[in-house]
Amino acid sequence: MYRALTAWDNLLLAYRQAGRGKRGKPSAAGFERRLSDELFRLQQELQSLTYQPGGYTHFTLHEPKRRKISAAPFRDRVVHHALCNLIEPLFERRFSFDSYANRSGKGTHRALDRLQAFAGRFAYALRCDIRQHFPSLDHAVLRATLRRHITDDDTRWLIDQILASGAGVLAAEYAMVYFPGDDLFALERPRGLPIGNLTSQFWSNCYLDPFDHFVQRELRCKGYLRYVDDFVLFSDYKIELYAWKRALIERLAGLRLTIHEPQSQVIPCVHGIPWLGWVVYPTHRRLKARNVVKFTRRLEHNLDLYEAGAISFAELDASVQGWINHVRYGDTWGLRGHVFDTHPIRPPHP
Repeated sequence: MYRALTAWDNLLLAYRQAGRGKRGKPSAAGFERRLSDELFRLQQELQSLTYQPGGYTHFTLHEPKRRKISAAPFRDRVVHHALCNLIEPLFERRFSFDSYANRSGKGTHRALDRLQAFAGRFAYALRCDIRQHFPSLDHAVLRATLRRHITDDDTRWLIDQILASGAGVLAAEYAMVYFPGDDLFALERPRGLPIGNLTSQFWSNCYLDPFDHFVQRELRCKGYLRYVDDFVLFSDYKIELYAWKRALIERLAGLRLTIHEPQSQVIPCVHGIPWLGWVVYPTHRRLKARNVVKFTRRLEHNLDLYEAGAISFAELDASVQGWINHVRYGDTWGLRGHVFDTHPIRPPHP
């Protein structure tokens, strides 16, 4: 496996994947200017097991909630793609069909369609989300999960290098939780995956895949889906969902994870299920109000820039079309008409 991982063709493919949409940025452009030399040096470091990841650049996003994003150096992102190209197929065929995040052929719109189909089949839903998901992911648990399917020692070494580079990156985002059997040294357990790494997104699915199968095979839940740290269980019986809630809390504790228990309540499907920025009903879906407010503010700002001549019509239109492409998957025809009727586009000032 490691020989294939460090092969020139795989590294070149990984460079192209890492540079998609980013070739104009200084880090990617600098790597491309010396492409052969950079790839050769990276190949030598990987083959000799002397590769060391670089430091992260951090920034914070506040929509829809505060998140610390950590960007790895471009050469490290090439390595992440090279690794995932080899190990992702090993896990993809094992993943639950109803895990929808960061997977080819899945995504938010398919998750919404699946959720709405379940809402039409069942009477009740239990929606849960994991507290401090990426900061909580425990390295020892993840390493054991990966090693069950990856037996190549050199590939394991590379995984350990990437894991170690992210230890502590999200320490300030994690509020310590002690589980049965923990001692004071549990505080020192390496944990956390940098939000922004390709490997973090993929390893999140690996980490929770045993939980997916527990819900579907052991609890025998016929209506279940997950998107990153949000998941929903469906049933025709409230008592069954509350029993499942106790069981899944216990199982997640074995993965050193917890849910937001007060917010995890059983709700009738006809009342609507909050999911990925929408409220989904058995027969329709509506955009959450905060998403409308967020776009309206951005539209007002971009209209001001356009009227002042600071951005072109093409830039304004790209922002509008991106939002329309997202909200057209719901019952938003009237909403779109109202937003654009109340925000007419005026020509720029001369």
